[in-house]
Amino acid sequence: MKRIAWCLLAAGALLAGSAVPAAAQQHQSDKTTLLSYATATWKSMSALTDPHTALPADNIAGDLSAGSRSAYTSPTNIGAYLWSTVVADDLHLIRHSEAIGRLRATLQTLSQLDRNTSSGMFYNWYNPSTTAVLHTWPVDGSSITPFLSSVDNGWLAAALMVVRTKEPAVAAAANQILRPMDFGFYYDPVKNQLRGGFYDSLPAGCSIVGNYVHRGPDVWYTCNTYDVLNSEPRIATYIGIARGEVPAKQYFGLNRTFPPTCDFAFKMKPTGYDATYLGQTVFEGSYEYRGLKFVPTWGGDMFEAMMPGLFVPEASWAPNSWGRNNPVYVKGQIEHGLDDAGYGYWGFSPSDDPKGGYTAFGAPPLGMSPDGYQSDEEGTKYDPGFPGCRDATNPNPTYGDGVVTPHASFLALEYAPRQAMSNLAKLKANFNSYGSGGFYDAIAVRSGDVAKSYLALDQGMIMGALGNYLAHDDLRQAFTAGAVAATVKPLLGLETFGIPAKQ
Repeated sequence: MKRIAWCLLAAGALLAGSAVPAAAQQHQSDKTTLLSYATATWKSMSALTDPHTALPADNIAGDLSAGSRSAYTSPTNIGAYLWSTVVADDLHLIRHSEAIGRLRATLQTLSQLDRNTSSGMFYNWYNPSTTAVLHTWPVDGSSITPFLSSVDNGWLAAALMVVRTKEPAVAAAANQILRPMDFGFYYDPVKNQLRGGFYDSLPAGCSIVGNYVHRGPDVWYTCNTYDVLNSEPRIATYIGIARGEVPAKQYFGLNRTFPPTCDFAFKMKPTGYDATYLGQTVFEGSYEYRGLKFVPTWGGDMFEAMMPGLFVPEASWAPNSWGRNNPVYVKGQIEHGLDDAGYGYWGFSPSDDPKGGYTAFGAPPLGMSPDGYQSDEEGTKYDPGFPGCRDATNPNPTYGDGVVTPHASFLALEYAPRQAMSNLAKLKANFNSYGSGGFYDAIAVRSGDVAKSYLALDQGMIMGALGNYLAHDDLRQAFTAGAVAATVKPLLGLETFGIPAKQ
């Protein structure tokens, strides 16, 4: 209907002798540009994928050579490839028959991977060429105790839920893989939070022996639980609640911020108030940075804040909480890069480091972590102090060589489209940051150093954001069909974050 209405409007304008409105011309130009980005990004996703197993590698070099594929992959990487294939189909980057063939091949391999029988969960690292569970890290030969991550299995489950809705030809195969996955295995009823994961053999270091669903043998749980709301593990919470494996109250067992007491005086002092939902007392806390009030992430990065929203339309389902928070959080990222640090660019999120390795970058004032994710190569820390508990040590830092990752701009598209398009255009024009597979993973904007690599996760986030932006929320529509909308939507609507309606 919207497309028909626009066509009639445009035709009427032309018949009247007037030009197509400038805003419409800009929209069409943006769409053309974004489709070109999607075409290139899909090329990297395809190059990442082993043609024999249909599993993507974790990363590949910027020249997309098959020999540069990493010898490891994860459930998240596999999920990213699955939902990217759906987007490529929806954007007509590939034929529908090719999309079905790719999905069928990956699902066939998934059905044969070793996984934990009792929980139905997948291990965190596989060899994408042999499909074997990794016990030795291929990069340095170090030993691995196979681990089953709640958040990584969450992203794979999200992809399977999208596939079963969007592609009836492979829905049964996707369901067969998804059905045994029980997120109740991770739920600690005492803490009302999800464990980071578990091992099914004795690991080194801290672990807790138990079995929350009392099915199968005991496992060794991580000592940590995920306790921050505005972070990527909430995708596993959403799925567990929708499937009836985790109680709805678990959503309110997560911290918006930590309380404003000296026990938590390691970062910024929040303001807020206590509220009660489903019998759970929640501190509706927020941070303030450059006059903006928001619920922070753990590290101040875009990935934690925005990736779950690729699947759950949090802002529209919860206009008084996520609908207020998300655009302000994006604005904070922009202001950090342009106005505070003075980089001239913005968009901070974990990525490959132009100096080598992988680093958790973020905008430090937007995060709760005491050490913080940093936005520059120098690791400059931001410390505003905690009034009444701890003096500030560095409230007005001088930042160095800022590291920007393009996937952060794509995640911001729906909240700041003009700024995102401009940022991407400048990154492409001013640096050697774009290859045949799309934007390289990260750019150090003062030195000009570029991490010339493609990561399945980061390219998958780009594809997911473009699918939603250009194909009418295709991933969200597919993921939320049925139980997710029935259970999660009313849950999100209960809450108003302690932040103003307009900023």
